[in-house]
Amino acid sequence: MSVAHEDHYGPWTVEEVLALEEDRGQRRELMGDTLFMSPAPGTKHQRASLGLAMLLDAAIRSAGAPYEVLEAVNVVLPDGLFIPDIAVVDAAAAAGDPVAYDAEAVVLVVEIVSPSSAGRRIDRLLKPPYYAQAGIEHLWRFELEPGPALIVAELEAGRYADRIVAEAGRETLIEKPFSVELDPGRLVRPRG
Repeated sequence: MSVAHEDHYGPWTVEEVLALEEDRGQRRELMGDTLFMSPAPGTKHQRASLGLAMLLDAAIRSAGAPYEVLEAVNVVLPDGLFIPDIAVVDAAAAAGDPVAYDAEAVVLVVEIVSPSSAGRRIDRLLKPPYYAQAGIEHLWRFELEPGPALIVAELEAGRYADRIVAEAGRETLIEKPFSVELDPGRLVRPRG
């Protein structure tokens, strides 16, 4: 689905998308030359994102690894521009405070699956091949429905292979790219 924006109708380039004014109410991503826009995520989605980002940040600090955890940043791929929910990037690349990160600077992306049918297709089926083509070694997919679960995948022979499935109600140790123990159910629970 191509979406018109102001007076511009596709095709789009990465440069054109990055030149748009910042809009915290929606995400603008590019697959090939097609612009996709999605609304800001819901509360469970945001809880999962914040919780995962905090766990990853603590794990990176504990390991003394040269990475930084960022939420909702632009990642430039060979054939697109995505905004993963979480990206773990090279600290040296982050030091330059860029607007977008080249895929080479990204070690892990996390996609929290949107509840809409279009969002599920994009997060589960369309995005992974783009990330794989870009050579991003680790992809985590957090499923909100039917119950919270985290699927941990690694790049193998140009495709992602699922390695671990962490389910709600069970602490699961994930060792790559950083050692993190988590229960997906805890990440989406309201406080109090």
